[in-house]
Amino acid sequence: MTVALMWEARAVEGRGDELLTWARAQELAETPVRRETLRAPQDRVLVITWWDAEYDADLPELPEPGAGLVVRAVHRWRFEAVGE
Repeated sequence: MTVALMWEARAVEGRGDELLTWARAQELAETPVRRETLRAPQDRVLVITWWDAEYDADLPELPEPGAGLVVRAVHRWRFEAVGE
């Protein structure tokens, strides 16, 4: 089964590039099948990791950024791939 973990954070205004750099530098305890980092308006950063694992597997996730870098807690979602 393929599981995708999504991690999304919104930086303090004007600190989007810093949040992007921080997220890209975070190493996980295990290597996912795929990892993609994206950004959006309002200084938002999204990291998606894909894993060959069961839906409820204990998988490594990016941590919360340090205080003062984000305006709210990180949003996290977990999805499973479905056949076409």
